[in-house]
Amino acid sequence: MSADWFFIQKGGFFRRRKRVGPISEQNILIRIESGEIDPDTLLSSDAKTHGHWVEMRTIKPAMKHWKTHHPQSKG
Repeated sequence: MSADWFFIQKGGFFRRRKRVGPISEQNILIRIESGEIDPDTLLSSDAKTHGHWVEMRTIKPAMKHWKTHHPQSKG
């Protein structure tokens, strides 16, 4: 099953946060692998989070993916 996701990008110009998306679940996983999205990153999906913004750490499959690719992190 696929869903369109949004996330809040950290940093940026004057540390402003920016909404990024919609992007695919596969793209979310790639960004988790690279560390661009970490457990504190806010994510939203109409299909998965019902449009609410939640920390990535509350999404079990995403955290499992994070721990697989960042085993040294406490996350």
